[in-house]
Amino acid sequence: MSWALSEREKLIQPYDLIICTSMTDLSALKGLVPELASTPCLVYFHENQFAYPQSGREFNSVEPQMLSIYTALAADQVVFNTEFNRQTFLSGAKNLLKKLPDNVPRGIVESIEDKSSRIYVPLPDMAPLLDIASLSDKESSYERDTTQPLSIVWNHRWEFDKGPSLLKAIISCLLTRNLPVKLHVVGQRFRYTPEIFDEIRALFKNNKANSNVSLSTWGYIEDKQKYQTLLNNTDIVLSTAKHDFQGISVMEAVQKGCIPLVPNQLAYPEIFDKRFCYSLAESDAETANNVLSSIERYCLEKKEGRLTGAPNLARFEWQVLKPDYRKLIEQVAGFKG
Repeated sequence: MSWALSEREKLIQPYDLIICTSMTDLSALKGLVPELASTPCLVYFHENQFAYPQSGREFNSVEPQMLSIYTALAADQVVFNTEFNRQTFLSGAKNLLKKLPDNVPRGIVESIEDKSSRIYVPLPDMAPLLDIASLSDKESSYERDTTQPLSIVWNHRWEFDKGPSLLKAIISCLLTRNLPVKLHVVGQRFRYTPEIFDEIRALFKNNKANSNVSLSTWGYIEDKQKYQTLLNNTDIVLSTAKHDFQGISVMEAVQKGCIPLVPNQLAYPEIFDKRFCYSLAESDAETANNVLSSIERYCLEKKEGRLTGAPNLARFEWQVLKPDYRKLIEQVAGFKG
């Protein structure tokens, strides 16, 4: 409402195309600004309201989910950043519509599916222009100092959906093993930070028995170059996420040479080979044991100088994905090459 009424002079111009994210209430925007009703529209879903885990602190309402369906219906083309995102949206919408009262029109989800596609959020270019046909998952080669402990970075928002309870279980388990590990727990904090992060910090403060495991970095790194240097010098990037629609922070770390250690769920299996994914169990403690098995193997491999390289993510870089974005935008806008 604020945007449609306060920026009306800008919004009523004869645009070729509207590009918006799924955060936009597109149906309301078109209703409040009728001049936009016939403008072709592309909606990009970087997340969806159906696959987001609940913390118990949210206001219980289906309105955000319904609004996302309205926005998808009002678009000419709907694009998702991963197939995981696309499928969870479609199945979530289908399940929600089944619960509604009578008179739900047929074919709503099918019509959205027919005009949907997937294009990943691109990573920054890391190399000169590549021959796209030659791209593969061949691992990159990185120099590793075999005299140093295995270094692991956990680089996520400090919120419940990034799995801090599993992170705590992994660290608790790690402190019982005689493994040389240097840990970095970094990421952005907000006004509310789950108390479990204080409990994780306390694990290290109270650790008297295991000097092999150290906490080297704790908290948000303001300086971008310092953060990039940390990634360049780290062996493993760990994810404990319950929610990731693409996992950009993990992918950026892998670009810098970190080996991914990620759950075999969410969008990760479509991005990384299964050997980089750990199995989930019924409890955090059991899952932590699965993660520790991988960490133990990586510690041995590093000591012996045979630590695997990070997977090649060149196919996700902007230079590779740019033609797909250009083609999509031109098609929706009706441009002819």
